[in-house]
Amino acid sequence: MIAITNASPLISLIAGILILVMPRLLNYIVAIYLIVIGLLGLFGGHLH
Repeated sequence: MIAITNASPLISLIAGILILVMPRLLNYIVAIYLIVIGLLGLFGGHLH
């Protein structure tokens, strides 16, 4: 659970910067963000 808490703000920051730099990537960045957060939610506690 700690990994999710630490990774989520970092991923959000990177996604926000990429959206500002290249607005055309918005759909891909949102999709990748959701996939990563979903995977961290599902497997984050089981990786220890």
